[in-house]
Amino acid sequence: MDKITGEKLGKYFEVHPLVLEDIVNTGQRPKMEDFENYLFIVLKMFHYDEEADEIKTEQVSLVLGSNFVISFQEREGDVFHPIRERIRNAKGRIRKMAPDYLAYSLLDAIVDSYFIIMEKLGEEIENTEEKLVTNPTPATLQTIHNLKREMIFLRKSVWPLREVISALERGGSSLIQESTHIYLRDVYDHTIQVIDTIESFRDMVSGMLDIYLSSISNRMNEVMTVLTIIATIFIPLTFIAGIYGMNFEYMPELKWHWFYPKAFWLTIIVIAGFMAFYFKRKKWL
Repeated sequence: MDKITGEKLGKYFEVHPLVLEDIVNTGQRPKMEDFENYLFIVLKMFHYDEEADEIKTEQVSLVLGSNFVISFQEREGDVFHPIRERIRNAKGRIRKMAPDYLAYSLLDAIVDSYFIIMEKLGEEIENTEEKLVTNPTPATLQTIHNLKREMIFLRKSVWPLREVISALERGGSSLIQESTHIYLRDVYDHTIQVIDTIESFRDMVSGMLDIYLSSISNRMNEVMTVLTIIATIFIPLTFIAGIYGMNFEYMPELKWHWFYPKAFWLTIIVIAGFMAFYFKRKKWL
């Protein structure tokens, strides 16, 4: 919406200039403002980009008056297509009900679309968990951080919506009819379900980060265990080799013709084999 169009709409529907400013500046948090003659509602709509494998968001602004509903979006493509079709085909009760029911339908469509996003995130979390258990890599850690960032973003975008729906459902405005309250209560319940799912996912992602750190630590411990065992086996062998590596003339073993192949190497093999067998029996190997 450009400035000229906004001024025309604002003048025709008597919309406050600050409301028009909030519509244009799309960084608003979900909120509801009552201007007596109309209600101004802001909420977030999510899209899952399959190619980029990320969640994209846009701001949706609704202006509900006594005989009109105006919606503002950032881009084409949304979840309102079924509602438009019902209006065009005169199906359902949208054409028969007041504007507040249409506003409810738009809110309900947006909140229901959140469940699709939750399903996508649930699948991604499950796939990440499998990678985390089988073969955690630095790429897995990056995926966990991305999921954690998305959970924080979703929570900031959805959590205030609970208060918005609750304010509408409490019936503080004459623009919301009594018959619409029950539908708004249903949207409120769905919003609570989405928030609970987000909180569960946040806990799961935090647990995945702990599992990743534990897996890396366990892998490091396994490597250190192997290196320690190797070093332990070579300690007595190095000791024996150090003794008979000294240049002393009067060492009786050095005069024995078969000392090197029989005594020296046989002793080393026996010691190394015994230590390896002992470590294996202790299940250190």
